[in-house]
Amino acid sequence: MSSLHADEAFLAHYQFSHDPFAPRVPGFKFFPAQRKPVLGQLHHLARYSHLLLAVTGPLGSGKTLLRQALVASTNKDAVSSVVISGRSVTDEATLLRQLAQGLGITQTSIEAILAKVAQLAITGQDVYLLVDDAEQLRDDALEVLLLLAAGNSEARLHVFLFGEPELLSRLEVLSEGEERFHAIELQPYSEEETREYLAQRLEGAGQGIELISADLLADIHEQSGGWPGTINQTARDAMIEAMLADRSGERKAAGAGFKLPKKHLAILGVVAIGVIAAWFMQGKTSKPETASNSAAQTSSQLPLGGTAAQPNAQAQPDAQGSGPSVEFAGSNQPLPLPLVGESQPVIREPMAQAGGQEDADEGGMPSAAIPPTVTTTAPPVTPLANNGPKPLNPVPSAPVQQQAAAQPVPAPTPAPRPEPVKPAATAPAKPVQAAKPVATKPATTVASAKPATAASKPAAATGSAGGSSWYQSQAGSRYSVQVLGTGSEASAKAFISQQGGGDYRYFRKNLQGKPFYVVTYGNFADRTSAQAAIKKLPAKIQASKPWARPFSSIQQDIAGAR
Repeated sequence: MSSLHADEAFLAHYQFSHDPFAPRVPGFKFFPAQRKPVLGQLHHLARYSHLLLAVTGPLGSGKTLLRQALVASTNKDAVSSVVISGRSVTDEATLLRQLAQGLGITQTSIEAILAKVAQLAITGQDVYLLVDDAEQLRDDALEVLLLLAAGNSEARLHVFLFGEPELLSRLEVLSEGEERFHAIELQPYSEEETREYLAQRLEGAGQGIELISADLLADIHEQSGGWPGTINQTARDAMIEAMLADRSGERKAAGAGFKLPKKHLAILGVVAIGVIAAWFMQGKTSKPETASNSAAQTSSQLPLGGTAAQPNAQAQPDAQGSGPSVEFAGSNQPLPLPLVGESQPVIREPMAQAGGQEDADEGGMPSAAIPPTVTTTAPPVTPLANNGPKPLNPVPSAPVQQQAAAQPVPAPTPAPRPEPVKPAATAPAKPVQAAKPVATKPATTVASAKPATAASKPAAATGSAGGSSWYQSQAGSRYSVQVLGTGSEASAKAFISQQGGGDYRYFRKNLQGKPFYVVTYGNFADRTSAQAAIKKLPAKIQASKPWARPFSSIQQDIAGAR
């Protein structure tokens, strides 16, 4: 069954107008008791706080829904909202360009953006910048957002970040102990809030919460942990499972029909045999003395006895004028044993139904007539099945050939024995020859590695950690890894000291007219080598999204800072 067909079956079974558990349902808004204060808190902090606001929660916790509610609940005459996705905007330049486009200006500097915000403030309009999936942003983009949130004496931007919990640790590093942001961590739904959430989802699709029992609701809440995204998936899976169970039950009930239990069938069979025996016994006791009456009696009992020896027998009076004990209407015409055709289905039809003849496709029990056919065909098949080794011999009926084939077996055994000795003697020679180039390869690699390390050590010793001469002396086509950006030189030095120095260095650039210090790691021949080195860095450093950049770009930043 295709996914489209499964979705249609799901909607048709519950008579939904649409999928109530889809991630994006138009017009759906749900704010439990604990989320409504969060929305009010965001509006309050945007007006009176000068800090960047970060809303965090795991995947599927309702961050996007809260962001949509924040935009929808603002006064459009007093607030201009700019929404950006962190998945499409990662670096500083792209962030400033999209923000400038949202404000309707061409300049992409922080000063130009704040000047536009100041103009809008004069007209009584604030600017909200809302960033979804903010954990995807790089450190330089986060640093720009902190500067925009702080603003200047004329204006500031109201910045809202919606991301996963790892975003907070990165903001703490960039804040350098200063109070530059305010964090709001979302909480999961309670069981009652889960019930209200599902009820609103189902009502929007044309049904009610009565589709979900209290026990199932408790299981959904426990498995999902109270997070909305997981509640949707868990509830949908549970309802699909219930739908399949209902359909299988309907098929079983329809396939059962008028089937009877085996005990009842056995009793019915015994009663039927007793009735037939009674009919035969009654016919024998009522047999007359005369032969003609006997023939008439036999002809009259043929329909009752169910014998098929004379299918066209009729009930006729004998020569002496005595009539038979059973008469038939229309006996002057051939009668093809009507009682035999009518009496037997009364006994066999329930047995056939109990045996599953009506619903063989539905996986019912085989009919009562099937086991005899299986046992009659089984005897000729069983000897062939038990003769496992015999099919391996093409001619089992010729014992002479088998003996002849058994005699030459020891004869060829001496011939192949010397043959394996020859490959055994040559086998050691081949590995010995192959081992010689293997031994030379490590020697070449070690020899080539020593000059590289020798060349790298003087480079590390000649330049200081904060000097720009080392960066200027590198080839512009080589690459380094940018791991940190900060506005404090002391923080850059402290970070390098924590990592033990080594291949960590920093340089100074200008960011919007202010000194900005960037920490790099290593010196690599190409981008691939630099990206491979990123994967070997400590997990804490990898969390800050380091990225490979050429020395030519670094040298341009250093030249611009002079």
